[in-house]
Amino acid sequence: MEYPIIDREIFFGNPEISSGTLSPDGSKIAFLKAYHGILNIYVKAAEAPFEDALPLTDSISPIMGFFWTYDSKYILYVNDNHGDENFNIFRVSPETAEGVIPPSVNLTPFDEITAQIYQVSKLNPDKLMVGINHRDKAWHDLYELTVSTAQANLIHENNDRLQGWEFDWDEKARLAYRTDENGFNQILRVNDDGSFTQIYETNLQESAAVEGWNEDSSAFYLASNKGDVDLTTLFLLDPLTGQKQKIESDPEGLVDFGHIFIDRNSRKILSTSYTLHKTKKYWRDADWEADYNFLLSRFPGKEIGFTSSTSHYERLLFSVSGDNIATEVYLFDRITKDIIFQYTPQPRLKEIEQYLSPMHPISFESSDGLIIPAYLSLPPRKEDEKLPMVVVVHGGPKGPRDYWGYNGNAQFMTNRGYAVLQINFRASGGYGKAFLNAGDKEWGRKMQDDITWGVKHIIDIGIADPNRVCIFGGSYGGYATLAGMAFTPKLYACGIDIVGPSNLFTLLETIPPYWEAGRKWLYEMVGDPETEEGRALLKERSPLFFVDQFERPLMIVQGANDPRVKQAESDQIALALHHKGKDVVYLNAQDEGHGFRKPVNRMAMYAAVEAFLAHHLGGRYQEDMPEPVETRLKEITVDIAQLATSVTVES
Repeated sequence: MEYPIIDREIFFGNPEISSGTLSPDGSKIAFLKAYHGILNIYVKAAEAPFEDALPLTDSISPIMGFFWTYDSKYILYVNDNHGDENFNIFRVSPETAEGVIPPSVNLTPFDEITAQIYQVSKLNPDKLMVGINHRDKAWHDLYELTVSTAQANLIHENNDRLQGWEFDWDEKARLAYRTDENGFNQILRVNDDGSFTQIYETNLQESAAVEGWNEDSSAFYLASNKGDVDLTTLFLLDPLTGQKQKIESDPEGLVDFGHIFIDRNSRKILSTSYTLHKTKKYWRDADWEADYNFLLSRFPGKEIGFTSSTSHYERLLFSVSGDNIATEVYLFDRITKDIIFQYTPQPRLKEIEQYLSPMHPISFESSDGLIIPAYLSLPPRKEDEKLPMVVVVHGGPKGPRDYWGYNGNAQFMTNRGYAVLQINFRASGGYGKAFLNAGDKEWGRKMQDDITWGVKHIIDIGIADPNRVCIFGGSYGGYATLAGMAFTPKLYACGIDIVGPSNLFTLLETIPPYWEAGRKWLYEMVGDPETEEGRALLKERSPLFFVDQFERPLMIVQGANDPRVKQAESDQIALALHHKGKDVVYLNAQDEGHGFRKPVNRMAMYAAVEAFLAHHLGGRYQEDMPEPVETRLKEITVDIAQLATSVTVES
């Protein structure tokens, strides 16, 4: 039986409502909603319908997140300029009136900085501890920021290669993170005289992160895989003695430590959690466990996630989600046990969720026998014949991973008739230190083998048509697309590279200055341009230098303001392929950064992606294209021949 083509806007348009957040006093709910087509902050009384909400901001760049001050007096958010990631911190009052948008106040009014928030005060809700890099672009100085007046007082001038700070329950600076010249990460104790004492250190293959404090702030919880530990484990560490006590690791011995939930009032651990496919919670509080199990009983088989709460947890917002359902958000009163529906971020998706595809966890062996986890999604009415397939490669690459659950790309593509393969290649996070570090210096090598062998596995078991496979990805996934087209050119019928680096030399030369602390870590992962061996590796693994080997059509997508993967990465390879007479199309949005955040650009991109896939793989296609999308697509499609006057290929 045929199933309908779902409007691509359902998958990639703005959510109707998202990021609902209770004010700490429980009187209001703030959330994100489109205002003139761009996600902005709205607010309403907690008991009022969402239709009565009023806009608080009118930003021209989508606001990606926000939070309340603990006294519920202000909403704070960060924002940049068209995706350039030069973030400032803003405040806005939640008090508004019909037809009046209150002014947002920039609390860090400096150009070309990326402000960082280290601590939000509960004891004095008018205070923030923030990092500002206006003095030195590479390193952030520590400031105490007064929210109501925007007064910033310098606390520590950072000439110490510090990356961040940790504050205890009394909001005293107790720890600082430092990266030395070799890239080793250190946790420092902040002494009473303001000096620092190193108490913990990890090398380039290890990690450590502070997860909170015990009840009297005498010791801190540390998630680390230092030494002979493979799976990241939760410890308790005394900052005065350096003594470390193991608290917990995955009871099933499968994945890294996930998250810790600490009651901000009692300061006790409520639960820990781990995620292989679905998240497993291990409760230490009987009342919370009973409430969680009660919610699971009301929504069997679904994932329950707590997203927001009042200051004493009397009321919670929680999400109900899964792989082939539309997410819903509810309010839970922990006293009365009432569950009250709030909103569905994508209500149109809810109407057609019977046509969504399940996501199946699978695994396979790579070229060296390493077992690689992955997810496979199939069209809802799969026929027996071999299917066209899209392998969707995640970004990062070291640390992030794909998860089981609803995925817009997977659902969009299965709806068009494609099998979708998502691979957690080596270097993906969560599977232990050995798996993570197995990707070091393996860009385009064994990391690419993991993708190649995954595709071959799905072909061998008869699901994928070997002549109709496309590789698709963003950031590192964009690099993997280019590498796949260059190094395994006969495997793919086409490729779609979104903000992917083509030249590893220029990628490393142009990292943002505030990434300086991670430079050695990047070199360890990709290759060190300061050594002969590293330079040889970078040359060998840069798709730009192998354009002669490209055989199949390629689409390139770039944001002009991307600070991570500069526009030159796409310009270079688009021009080089064009000069070689290769089949390449190039989309470049002048008002985007590392990914397309504005819906009009996102819709134009996916319209082009859909047409490209249908042409080269023979899948289904949504023929009607709204005029604004068609117009925008013409605006961002680059005439590659015109690049020749301004772009040179770096070697």
